[in-house]
Amino acid sequence: MRPASLAVIGLGAIGGSLAWQARLAGVARVVGYSPEPAEGIQALKADAVTDLADTAPRAVRGAELVVLAVPPRATIDLITTLASRLEPGALLTDVCSVKAPVVEGAVTAGLGDRFAGGHPLAGTHESGFASARPDRLRGCVVYICETGTAEGHRAAQSVSGFWEHTLEASPVHIDAEAHDRQLAWTSHLPQAVAYALARTLAAQGLGGVSFGAGAKDTTRIAASSPDLWLDIFLYNRRAVSLALERTEASLADLRRALESGDLPALQSYLRTAQAFRRGIDR
Repeated sequence: MRPASLAVIGLGAIGGSLAWQARLAGVARVVGYSPEPAEGIQALKADAVTDLADTAPRAVRGAELVVLAVPPRATIDLITTLASRLEPGALLTDVCSVKAPVVEGAVTAGLGDRFAGGHPLAGTHESGFASARPDRLRGCVVYICETGTAEGHRAAQSVSGFWEHTLEASPVHIDAEAHDRQLAWTSHLPQAVAYALARTLAAQGLGGVSFGAGAKDTTRIAASSPDLWLDIFLYNRRAVSLALERTEASLADLRRALESGDLPALQSYLRTAQAFRRGIDR
């Protein structure tokens, strides 16, 4: 699917990149809307959008495909708001890191046949259009979640085609609930741990010059928008809570090995972690 007209609601790092890349791929009309006027102006100056709308409902007029690139709570609210404003036959999708509540919201709003959830694995701790890149989404994995309605599969295929053929990404179809359970481990837990570590370090009162590459690397994503992550954590709280519980148990194992001076246990703990991390990049 290469729409002749695209609407992108939210022009931050992901939404701005998506609009920009679509323009470069030849989408003739890309209308953007951002609640932050400065983002819209930046996007217009970069030619990432052809037009700006002053409201989300106005942005979707004439659009064949509408992409919601805002945090989860705002996404669910917008699905309800825009359900009666979409053009006949237009499709709706999103880019949220939680999928089950969003897909459920689309079905509840009567858009089960015209919606497919999307989640590109191309996030960044930075925010705003200043973090957008015209190639950020190229080659990334993007999860596509169907609604399960009669025509939901067709909508998912069209959205998948947009990601693959217009944005040059690699779509992977996955059940929404399975997506959220998986992302609790692969994305949401690392984010939570980064926040916890940054908070712990902050309480020590040490100056920024005290921290080397290790501390900066492991806390980098703690610089992400708290507003975005509040939504993600709360909407996926059961799966994230389970992941945190398992992490607490692993930290307790490490502490016991340290306190008892158990060298074999420490070696095993560290080597297991090292092998896992090296294996991710293979």
